[in-house]
Amino acid sequence: MKKLLYKNSPVIAFIWAAIIFALCATPGQYIPSANWLELLSFDKWVHATMFFILCTLLFLVALKYDLSKLWMIVFFVSSVLYGGLLEVMQAKCFTNRSADWQDFVANSFGCVVAILVFKKLKKLFSAV
Repeated sequence: MKKLLYKNSPVIAFIWAAIIFALCATPGQYIPSANWLELLSFDKWVHATMFFILCTLLFLVALKYDLSKLWMIVFFVSSVLYGGLLEVMQAKCFTNRSADWQDFVANSFGCVVAILVFKKLKKLFSAV
């Protein structure tokens, strides 16, 4: 599984970014709402997890192709900007959706956690 993920990381990263887009573009009336989820800030954890996965996949791409640290910064900044752009699109383009700056913070938090985990990730995939 590790080898498959490493080998196909560019494709998986692109597919994951498309899945995030589709989820963010889903009209608001189709998104389940439950009070207990709001109490746990479940939505924010979902945002953070989605962008943690995206950033981690992009870091795997950098690792696979032995890209410089500059590319790591580019991938990180691109992921954060993507999260911000999706929030703007939710406000302006998508039906029954609204932008939430807290979602943007959660997206960015997921990217920051990906950076913090990258050292372990690098060791894990160095043998592949």
